[in-house]
Amino acid sequence: MRSHLLLSAVAALAITSANAADLASGKKAPAAPVVVSPWDYTVGAGVTSNYIFRGISQSDNKPSVNANAEIRYTFSDMFTGYVGIAGSSIKLTNQYQSPGLEFDAMGGVRATIGNFGIDVGVIGYLYPSFTTAGNNALPTNPTYYEGYVKTSYAVNDNISLGLNGFFSPSFLDTGASGQYISATAAWKLPNDFAVSGEFGRQFLGKADFTHGSANLPDYNYWNVGASYAYKIATLDLRYHDTNLSKAKCAGITGETSSGSGASKYCNAAFVATLSFALQAKDVK
Repeated sequence: MRSHLLLSAVAALAITSANAADLASGKKAPAAPVVVSPWDYTVGAGVTSNYIFRGISQSDNKPSVNANAEIRYTFSDMFTGYVGIAGSSIKLTNQYQSPGLEFDAMGGVRATIGNFGIDVGVIGYLYPSFTTAGNNALPTNPTYYEGYVKTSYAVNDNISLGLNGFFSPSFLDTGASGQYISATAAWKLPNDFAVSGEFGRQFLGKADFTHGSANLPDYNYWNVGASYAYKIATLDLRYHDTNLSKAKCAGITGETSSGSGASKYCNAAFVATLSFALQAKDVK
């Protein structure tokens, strides 16, 4: 009888201990999976001492302010679609009436395959509510469009190389076809510094102006510079230059300095740019 009671007590103690252990080490409910939105965006703004586009000043070699925004949708680990807008203050000529604003609209698809990246899209350079009455330097409205393919290759975590191609059926709406190809390189340095550069060639066809047609000159363009990033701000210091003479520059821009037949819009220039870019992750 005593043996039977002793066994019962031991069994009860074991059951009680097991139940207590289960209560103490009870597993928590599995955490809910983190849902990552396929949508993302970037908004930004900046100021530059000289707005230069492929070696040609768009702001009469004076400061320019700009703003931009881009919305992205991630289809998969490989593909991302995007649309964007940007605006810059400009002055395309100091002799005639000039648009005061350039408004850019763009859209395309980016793909990443291993270390390779490709970006295919189209961009429009728009000049809202502008007509050049009596201005022979520019078409009636210089709005035009380009298709582009931009490729990149990440050599490692710090060095990347790129090749780019742009095509327009009517550069600045002059009727001259335009093709621009370039090679780029960027190197990330410690402490958020970086150096980068680009070498490209702009090919231009025959333009149809109100006073006649003319072959626009092809030319080389290059830039090299350094940047420093701090949180959402980036300071970029860059040297820009082309192989255009002042006379050939005037042939493209239609702008001359005091009617001399030579343009200062393609002069070599050191440019400082301060920009800010805020992404969705920065506001979480």
